[in-house]
Amino acid sequence: MLLIPAIDLKDGHCVRLRQGDLADATVFSEDPAAMATQWADLGARRLHLVDLNGAIAGKPRNRAAIQAIVDATDEDLPIQIGGGIRDLDTVEYYLDNGISYVIIGTAAVKDPGFLSDACSAFPGHIIVGLDARDGKVATDGWSKLTRHDVADLARKFEDYGCESIIYTDIGRDGMLSGVNVEATVRLAQQVRIPVIASGGVASLDDIRALCAVADQGIDGAILGRSIYEGTLDFADAQALADTLCGTEDDAAAGQPS
Repeated sequence: MLLIPAIDLKDGHCVRLRQGDLADATVFSEDPAAMATQWADLGARRLHLVDLNGAIAGKPRNRAAIQAIVDATDEDLPIQIGGGIRDLDTVEYYLDNGISYVIIGTAAVKDPGFLSDACSAFPGHIIVGLDARDGKVATDGWSKLTRHDVADLARKFEDYGCESIIYTDIGRDGMLSGVNVEATVRLAQQVRIPVIASGGVASLDDIRALCAVADQGIDGAILGRSIYEGTLDFADAQALADTLCGTEDDAAAGQPS
């Protein structure tokens, strides 16, 4: 079970939101590169970046901060990024500048042809971000709720050749209310590619719950507010996941278990 610290970027700062609301942002660091180094020093095997301004604008808005993170961390540390990725030029830019995985969310829903082209052009480097509330997919930085069922889209995008799916329960994101294991398992059981859980992870109990269902196809979890506010110690969490899932060797390579 790969645990991935999140670094959400807004106006060049490292922040956390509650339920994706840009107006409800808490700044945890004005130096995202230093934050990335901190997580790497604590044993992170992958980093998760989100360009929050980009998610709203539809194009990258925090490139300087993103590049600073890449430059500050070891080139062997995989970094995945989402937010505002709407065209192949942006995908290529990130992959050419030290990013390992590009997360396509809104554009995957609105323009499936773009996602298909990206998976074909950059095999093994495209992750789909499916953000849902009550089983329905949200887009545009979670500001718009669609009628698309998350499982239907997951199966469709799997056929395109996506590397994995990040499933975020919007209602729990940033709320420290516990991960939605049931919904995450339900999605993972309907696809063959790995699913990474996101939203609500608050304590070691959540890590235990996720490890208990890892064999259902849940290979990782993104950690946000919990590791910033101290309700979850990142190093302890990853050590527990390694013990319960027995995946330290795979995770050391930066790959989901």
